[in-house]
Amino acid sequence: QVQLVESGGGLVQAGGSLRLSCAASGGTFSNYVMGWFRQAPGKEREFVAAVKWSGTYTYYSDSVKGRFTISRDNAKNTVYLQMNSLKREDTAVYSCAAARVWPATLPADFGSWGQGTQVTVSS
Repeated sequence: QVQLVESGGGLVQAGGSLRLSCAASGGTFSNYVMGWFRQAPGKEREFVAAVKWSGTYTYYSDSVKGRFTISRDNAKNTVYLQMNSLKREDTAVYSCAAARVWPATLPADFGSWGQGTQVTVSS
């Protein structure tokens, strides 16, 4: 199992940007599909984005398409989530996850999870 550690969360004003990072260790990073999920208080975990092994193919939820960009650097064992034009409704704990299958959009598709990083968007 790969271990995942997120960073980069924080407080940002609406319309601003943040970049989240997720560093992986303990496995062959390029063998994993990487994804980002988020969970707001009182809501279910929501798929945000996923990137295939090589980074060529990506997939986004409709709620973030056009604003967020997922990317990966296999040489650094890291996946990123660039978040632009942030909205208050983007406030959540963001977690990265690793999967062995593609496409992967359900929590059950992912076998390894990070602890999450808080993103708070203020008006």
